Amino acid sequence: MTDSTATTPNDPAGPWAIPVRRPLPGDDKRKSTTSFPRKVWHLLVGIKDALALICLLLFFVALFGLLAGRPNAGLPVSKGALVIELDGIVSEQPAEVDPVAALSGGARLKEVRVRDVVHALEVAADDSRVTSVVLDLDRFLGGGQVSLAEIGAAIDKVRAKKKPVLAFATAYTTDSYQIASHASEIWADGIGGVAIAGPGGSRLYYKGLIDRLGVTAHIYRVGTFKSAVEPFLRSDQSPEAKEANLAYAGVLWENWLTDVKKARPAAKIDAFIADTAGAVKAAGNDLSKASLDAGLIDKLGSRMAFNRRVAEISGTADESKPWEYNAIPLENWVAANPPETNGSAIAVVPVVGEIVDGEAPSGVAGGETIAQHILDAAADSSIKAIVLRVDSPGGSVLASEEIRQALLAAKAKKLPIVVSMANVAASGGYWVSTPADRIFAEPETITGSIGVFGILPSFDQALAKIGVTADGIATTPLSGQPDVFGGVNDEFNALAQASVEDIYARFTGLVAKSRKQPLDKILPIAEGRVWAGGTARQIGLVDQFGGLPDALAAAAKLAKIDGDFHAKYFEDEPSEFSKLLASWSGTEEEQAAALPRGWFGIAAMNRQLTERRLVQDLTMLTRTGSVQASCLDCRAYLPAVPRPGTAEAKGFLATMAMLLR
Repeated sequence: MTDSTATTPNDPAGPWAIPVRRPLPGDDKRKSTTSFPRKVWHLLVGIKDALALICLLLFFVALFGLLAGRPNAGLPVSKGALVIELDGIVSEQPAEVDPVAALSGGARLKEVRVRDVVHALEVAADDSRVTSVVLDLDRFLGGGQVSLAEIGAAIDKVRAKKKPVLAFATAYTTDSYQIASHASEIWADGIGGVAIAGPGGSRLYYKGLIDRLGVTAHIYRVGTFKSAVEPFLRSDQSPEAKEANLAYAGVLWENWLTDVKKARPAAKIDAFIADTAGAVKAAGNDLSKASLDAGLIDKLGSRMAFNRRVAEISGTADESKPWEYNAIPLENWVAANPPETNGSAIAVVPVVGEIVDGEAPSGVAGGETIAQHILDAAADSSIKAIVLRVDSPGGSVLASEEIRQALLAAKAKKLPIVVSMANVAASGGYWVSTPADRIFAEPETITGSIGVFGILPSFDQALAKIGVTADGIATTPLSGQPDVFGGVNDEFNALAQASVEDIYARFTGLVAKSRKQPLDKILPIAEGRVWAGGTARQIGLVDQFGGLPDALAAAAKLAKIDGDFHAKYFEDEPSEFSKLLASWSGTEEEQAAALPRGWFGIAAMNRQLTERRLVQDLTMLTRTGSVQASCLDCRAYLPAVPRPGTAEAKGFLATMAMLLR
């Protein structure tokens, strides 16, 4: 056999040459078959290493973002102006950031927690590091009237300590002016001014549309004033609904006027509101001058001029930049001044937003989520009492009952239960309040709406218009019911109405028992009618006026706490991850920059609110799914912001597609 590695006689290297293997027949084939799997293996190993590296990199970036994104407890200046920049809305509980919407650049209004603003102002009143307070309301879109009144009262505490409070906005509307009226100096841009609208407005009615489409809306309700379903039954507002709406809107308006007049007694508010157009015409069509002449604002000037004025009071770090005053951002101030935790703990469980079945993130009251918070508080040996902070127009009866049962479990452990109503505590919001030993509300609180309804559409007539019919068999009167394609029969309608009436009887019975009143006295004030807090107290639906501090004090008294006490919140905070995504995507900054600044722009934004109301109504038609104790009219008095997990967050087109589907 020939040695394939032998040297040749003419090899210049001689016998010391390194043997070189000569190629043999078939070598190319063996090389290709052995190298392909090896290449695949190397590729997979490379992909694995790359993914591991990327994950590790993302971890450290996320960690850095979380640490950098959290409010810094350190203050940028030793003394200065506390800057409360209210871009977007104020709310009891900011909603969870939807990661998908954040990454896709979806719309999201910034929300500022009311209790953070109130606490910051109360601390600032007695802290020498704060030399003035700046209220930046240039892009403020509003909040519930109770929330606005609480912020106004906190501003009054600052002013009582002789500290200047300066407000600035290009233009003021109803909500922003309620806060600004408490300032010692109100500034507006020369192209702005004040335009007060007050409560009221129209809503959409769909009876003509659904008749034309051939959709049948099967409505099951109890309550003469339960107007939530009227848009599907009528083409206009019923006299009963108009009576109820005018009653509580009138009370809210009077409370607004009382608050503002007390804060600005010299302003000619009544005359200005009664004939704003006339006042503007007399001022040469200049709204800002008309507002100044009426005493609603104190100074006209640009933001640059306003900043110089603040710098005169609170100083500037750089004399060459007199428009940059020493500023203490709200976030830093809140982080540097956490609430005190002295004494006994009283649990505060917020019920904020629509009450829905199952679990839900912050900003939506999931029945399971809220119930678990209550049970967690009841199981905590340090908790001496529970305060339920309600800011909800209601929702699912089943979820409301789940929350009520959790409260009853807490009461069985001898824990006092006190309810503190914020802006709205109606329908399901009142249902969850019935176990309370004491109910607090404000005169501006919207409550009541003790009534229930169910709604179910069927499309048999609509399908018939395009030549589609349905047929089948039935072994019982309820076989295949509710048949949304073939039509809902009388037996199902009777059963559904009976179920709604049974739940209404349970609701009124709960109210009668909790209020220690005979049922005959509760029935006339039920019927789905909505009441303002002042009237609700007169008719016995609430016990006394007061905010959350008053409710905490009452809970401490019922628990026989001798000494100090503090609030311990049981709630889900928006996750750091969702905040990080929102920060990375720049969603909040983009939204803030896009918010309208003039009164005309804010008024034009009402078209978006109308679209959201349309989405709400269509959602109720297509996705109710259970008997509801909900006050949709009350939603007009809450900030209009899309909440995670709701059809509003999914958008108008998605809801329309769902309706068509």
